[in-house]
Amino acid sequence: MKAKAKKALGKNLKKKLALASSSPAQLSNEKSTTTATAADFLPLEGGRKLSAKQKGENSNNKNKATVLYMGRIPHGFYEKEMQDYFSQFGNIKRLRIARNKKTGKSKHYGFIEFEDPEVAEVVADCMHNYLLFEHLLQVHLIPPEHVHPKLWRGFDYRYTPFDWVQVEQKRLNKDRTLEEHKKLVEKIMKRDKKRQKKIDAAGLDYECPEMVGDVMPAPKRIKFDED
Repeated sequence: MKAKAKKALGKNLKKKLALASSSPAQLSNEKSTTTATAADFLPLEGGRKLSAKQKGENSNNKNKATVLYMGRIPHGFYEKEMQDYFSQFGNIKRLRIARNKKTGKSKHYGFIEFEDPEVAEVVADCMHNYLLFEHLLQVHLIPPEHVHPKLWRGFDYRYTPFDWVQVEQKRLNKDRTLEEHKKLVEKIMKRDKKRQKKIDAAGLDYECPEMVGDVMPAPKRIKFDED
């Protein structure tokens, strides 16, 4: 071990003597080479870094994106309100809210497309996590290659909700056979009996109007004295 230590000390002394005898220009060149090599071999932080070409492609895709995804849309903030609100940023090309096909109710997410990609980028930066009617809007840019080709198919800005009142009217007013009519009357009689039992259990003195066959009797008129 002592022999190895002596050899190491001798090598260090020789290096120091060589550096002392060398010129300042050579010293500066050696320092620059050592710093360059050290910089080349620094450890990377944050995992694998993208190349310059990949960075340029990503930036170009972001600059070309004009479609925005909008999540957590509050109740009452529909197509007309969104059109009026977001038109202050720029011209809107298309806009739609996802709705239930049966009920027509909003699914609280939608998509909006601007004519200018710069406007879309500004909207994504400004309106993301914006508090609106106790909801934090979620606004994200969609790259052009990720926009579904059927996204705007069937787009209708003037959406008319499904009229369930009209459907129920047609169902109740449809022509029935004698058997269907008898079943309907039986259901009404059973419901009236249940209602009368609840009224008697509550201690109220009231009688529901009786049904004679399938015809309801006319209500009795009460005469009041002129005095």
